[in-house]
Amino acid sequence: MTIFYTAIAGTALIVYIVTSIMIVDVLKKRGEKINFVFIRLLIPFYAQKYKKMTAAETGKPGSLFYYWIVSINTALVFGIAAVVSKVS
Repeated sequence: MTIFYTAIAGTALIVYIVTSIMIVDVLKKRGEKINFVFIRLLIPFYAQKYKKMTAAETGKPGSLFYYWIVSINTALVFGIAAVVSKVS
């Protein structure tokens, strides 16, 4: 089961990274200033900015925000499950 949990966590982490890149790209195309030096620390800030920007335009957050939040939470849950199953 550990390998299964690790595979799901890894896949979710890849989706998180790709979605983060897409969110930053959307913000950059819309004229937002992106700090690439500290991008790893600022990804949650940029995701919230994307959420507010798309909610102001359409009335609801953009789909990339949902992919971003679900993927990072899935990676966290299955990462913890992999560690617990390895210890047990």
